[in-house]
Amino acid sequence: MLRQYQEKAILDTRRQAAKAKTVVLQLPTGAGKTVIAGALIKNALAKGNRVAFLVPYVSLINQTIQSFYDQEIYNIGVIQADHPMFDSTAPVQICSIDTLAKRHYFPPADLVIMDEAHRRSKYVHNWMKQGPHFVGLTATPWTKGMGKHWESLVIGSTTQQLIDEGYLSPFRVFAPSKPDLKGVRTTAGDYNQKDLGERVNKAPLIASIVDTWLEKSSGGKTLCFAVNRAHAKQIQTEFEYNGVACGYIDAFTELEEREEIARQFHSGEIKVVCNVMCLVAGVDWDVRTLILACPTKSEIKYVQMIGRALRTAEGKDYALILDHSDTTEKLGFVTDIHHTTLNTGNEKVRQLRNEILPKPCPSCGTLKTKGPCPSCGFKAEPRSGVDHEDGELKEITSYKYTKNEVDKFWRQLCSYAKDKGYRWGWARHTLKDMTGQEPPTKYWPKRLETPGEQVLNYIKHKNIKWAKRKNASGATGG
Repeated sequence: MLRQYQEKAILDTRRQAAKAKTVVLQLPTGAGKTVIAGALIKNALAKGNRVAFLVPYVSLINQTIQSFYDQEIYNIGVIQADHPMFDSTAPVQICSIDTLAKRHYFPPADLVIMDEAHRRSKYVHNWMKQGPHFVGLTATPWTKGMGKHWESLVIGSTTQQLIDEGYLSPFRVFAPSKPDLKGVRTTAGDYNQKDLGERVNKAPLIASIVDTWLEKSSGGKTLCFAVNRAHAKQIQTEFEYNGVACGYIDAFTELEEREEIARQFHSGEIKVVCNVMCLVAGVDWDVRTLILACPTKSEIKYVQMIGRALRTAEGKDYALILDHSDTTEKLGFVTDIHHTTLNTGNEKVRQLRNEILPKPCPSCGTLKTKGPCPSCGFKAEPRSGVDHEDGELKEITSYKYTKNEVDKFWRQLCSYAKDKGYRWGWARHTLKDMTGQEPPTKYWPKRLETPGEQVLNYIKHKNIKWAKRKNASGATGG
């Protein structure tokens, strides 16, 4: 059964298609774009029309086939290299854009549906001139010049609306204070990848990625976006050095190996998967934590990456975003980024977003834009400068640990302290470091609780940090 927003998106798209030959439908990642495509295909088939569904990645071919089968669309042919399902007589063709472009072939179709329509394709633009109706599907229809080829934009829903309705997961973001990106050149509107790779592939920065994950993630299934292959490999090595099973995927990873890594990820054999922009589309993994270690100026790239973590799942209260790239503070939350028209390349598109970007409260870490902090009442006073500590993360979401969570952590920390023979003060300081709050009792609580995974991971992180400081002090003769 279609959701209400999906039904409305289909209706609005069909209405626009009656007036325009090329229509883009925007829906957030996880909103069910392939389900909507299936409904549009069924409607076209009922009228005796032929349909071509275009995908930009070979890895999406079989995934799309299965999705259409689930919707009882069976009469399918595939145009992709030597795919065994090739059948030119089938009324529905699932096509690799690269394969079609290499063959200079426009398969007969009355309706063409293009997945990831924000991607530029000269081949697709030429096909548009041949006359069939085009419907583009994307979460990010903001590519410069897109309005030169697509006539109409339908906004099916927004990320915030789907979070509010429970179809996408809420999220919390922690971010470094100020990554050092000074002097990194800009190429084609984004950071120069060579400069960026040299800047981020530093041992202290990579160590902080793992330390923060151990502290914050509770060992949840994690996807990490790195700048390049060397960077991703270094992060993988650091995770494995700390006893965390970590997979690796790049553009050269074979499909069979990707599928095996996905299996191990969901079975829990692998906790983290590092990748180099290979898992930004068509990935419906159960991601609980996302590590953003790839700085970007691109809203499209940023929203696509964060979207990998926003699918809902059983037992998932929120998605945890560990932003080691400074991107959230530069671009805002993904829920802040909106465009109401397609970019023609000749004018700036009006954005519906806060004029003042979010900053973490210096006192409690809660996101705020201006004025006193809504959580703790902190009011910033003018200062001549601000000092930052490398690698330390501050939370920049509005989330604050609840009283029940603090009580639970307190009972668990006190239980751990008593088992180890630690004093009350150790439990107090650890709780304050972990939650930013004082303990609920001035003495040992009456009821103790066995430490959970989140508390044990935090203690592990704290011990690793202490050991590294001690080793560093010994190395320098301290």
